[in-house]
Amino acid sequence: MKTALLALGALALFSHLPALAQEAAPKTRAEVRTEAASAVKSGTIAKGEGSQASPPNKSTQSRAQVRREAAAAEKAGTQIKGEGPGATAAKPNQASRATVRADAASAVKSGQIGKGPDVKK
Repeated sequence: MKTALLALGALALFSHLPALAQEAAPKTRAEVRTEAASAVKSGTIAKGEGSQASPPNKSTQSRAQVRREAAAAEKAGTQIKGEGPGATAAKPNQASRATVRADAASAVKSGQIGKGPDVKK
């Protein structure tokens, strides 16, 4: 009984598929090309391969206004000068070369850092 119901359900489920497959006639190459050309012209799809790029954002401020705001933010300390994540607000090291070498030598002597082949990379 169960197998008969399952068979009947499967038949009912898949019986409409051949009808759907026969309804749509395959498009010719020329029809596909004209549809694609009209879609590109209307802007619904991008031309060529790849993802559809969004249009560039338009700024509402002039270049001079942006530069003034950036200079004010740098002066206030709310924005770091420079590009990328490596830009820092810290000032460069003001120690002399001799001071840095002496500090490094004392760190090696105390064992805080290694020297030569003992240093692991």
